[in-house]
Amino acid sequence: LRSCSPGRASRTNASRRACLVARFGDIYAQERLDAETLLRTYISDTEMVQRIIYIAAVESFQAAKMAYRQFKIRVRETLSLGHSGPESLEDTVMDYIVRHEDLYDVQASVNEVIRSMNINPKISFPPEIDFIVISTLIRELCRVAFSMQTLVPPLDIAFGTDGELFSETKYHRSFDSDFTAALVAYHVWPALMENDIVIVKGEAVTKR
Repeated sequence: LRSCSPGRASRTNASRRACLVARFGDIYAQERLDAETLLRTYISDTEMVQRIIYIAAVESFQAAKMAYRQFKIRVRETLSLGHSGPESLEDTVMDYIVRHEDLYDVQASVNEVIRSMNINPKISFPPEIDFIVISTLIRELCRVAFSMQTLVPPLDIAFGTDGELFSETKYHRSFDSDFTAALVAYHVWPALMENDIVIVKGEAVTKR
């Protein structure tokens, strides 16, 4: 029998959270800029490039959260067959997922994100090119989003819409914004949230 001490997932929650928040910042600073540079070789419109990257981030979180839910259901069904305390089944499931995150089929999520982006009416791409060119960014976002679901509480990104009132607590304005404008023209990067509280600001463009 295992001891009654907290499981691996709860013991490592704080350190994993710190690493994942830092990784989210690194993706913004590195992979996002790499993807932007790559897209600019195909698309001259800066707004379209930034919209593509923002939508890639949103779709990556959606795909990873869906994959996590399905993964957790399969793990729970398997472990419930032979489960006997002292940890609760839920704790045992979380411990298993944290230990075996490498079993997450990230490529399936990447494919799902690209499929969703291909039918998104807000973005367009030269027909000879595929969104797969930014698959490195998408893969890293899916990985970090999946891992964020194993935290208690889980982390998620803020829901943003064009034309919403700009929030100083949620976003930084992009350098090319109209700093007197009250409304968001479009989003560059999502804000990171924990229990509806912003823990990392996103980036938005405001224009009149």
